[in-house]
Amino acid sequence: MTELTDISLTPVSVPRCWALIPCAGTGSRAGVAGPKQYQPIVGIPMVLHTLAAFACVERIDQALVVVSPDDSFFQTPQAINASFIIAACGGSTRAASVFNGLNALLAEGAVAHDWVLVHDAARCLITPEQINQLLDACLDDEVGGLLALPLPDTLKAAVGERVSATLPRADKWLAQTPQMFRIGSLLEALELAGDAVTDESSAIEAMGLSPKLVHGSAQNFKVTYPQDFELAQAVLQSRQS
Repeated sequence: MTELTDISLTPVSVPRCWALIPCAGTGSRAGVAGPKQYQPIVGIPMVLHTLAAFACVERIDQALVVVSPDDSFFQTPQAINASFIIAACGGSTRAASVFNGLNALLAEGAVAHDWVLVHDAARCLITPEQINQLLDACLDDEVGGLLALPLPDTLKAAVGERVSATLPRADKWLAQTPQMFRIGSLLEALELAGDAVTDESSAIEAMGLSPKLVHGSAQNFKVTYPQDFELAQAVLQSRQS
């Protein structure tokens, strides 16, 4: 069992900031051959766009990428010289991959009161400015937080493919990543929550804590469906030009 942590304890040293990129998914909804995070966008595998953004943030000490045990992508010429840690400890769910990745960070020298920014490999449009915005908002926070967007559209509940209700949207947000928490607190939260949670904030919330919502960007979407690749390509091309 993971040793329980108290996020109110004053750390004995200045906490470092780590990035953790779960990269063990299969991308079954993307309609592409092979894991979607390795599909090229403007000629570069998606996950390398993601990692490049974190590499530009000076306050991030190191990034760790969690891959499946049989994943050989990072042994290819495109990725072999990149400066990040590879941990072949991916699990069957996102929560399992993040949990294993947090333990891998501890093995690399991280400590429980260090911060970790967990980010989807498929959110390849994240920018250094957005990462720094999250750091600025959460480094002095007792809990941590996440990038998110207030829900802009009318929200419908459904039964089958028919509307059953219109829900109020005034207090609804779309969760994004990175999500930033103390390593020890997140380990404890994930161990208690199990594999059912789909993001780190949900696990922290289950402990009775309230993560901080930090305004993100509509461009920081998760590439999930076939049409998302075209949109991500267009955004990156516009940035390059």
